[in-house]
Amino acid sequence: MYRRRLHQLIIALYAASIVAMLGMMVGAFLNDRSIESNPGRALATVTDVGITRTYVDFQDSEGIYHSPQSGLLYPTGLGEGQQVWVLYSQSDPDLVKVEGREWTLSILPALSSMVVASLIAAAAWWTVGLSTRAAERRRQANESVNQNFPQASPES
Repeated sequence: MYRRRLHQLIIALYAASIVAMLGMMVGAFLNDRSIESNPGRALATVTDVGITRTYVDFQDSEGIYHSPQSGLLYPTGLGEGQQVWVLYSQSDPDLVKVEGREWTLSILPALSSMVVASLIAAAAWWTVGLSTRAAERRRQANESVNQNFPQASPES
């Protein structure tokens, strides 16, 4: 019983991770499509390179300065102070990416994450199978011992 429920949990978590990784690729595709539907081009200055985000400042075609809170899309290899050409959505200037970089850059991280998720799910599946089989054997051994030694009745 426990083994089946644990296996179902592993499958559910694995499926959720696969959906998340597909979402990584679909999200990048949709962002690129939004930028390409109403593009603007600007020279941006990299202001901060963090672990999770890279921030830039740029001036749009109307002369308004922007510093997107969500950071820059596809920032690999950029350094603080560097100037880089960016494409942004004129309808949403907070949606900005490095010029020449596409959503296809999200495929490799998503696939490598899928491989890691598959390895973790396989290890969890094997561990659950191994531990529940051992527990099942111990339970059966205890039951056979209890059958060989009948319990004293309370009437005696």
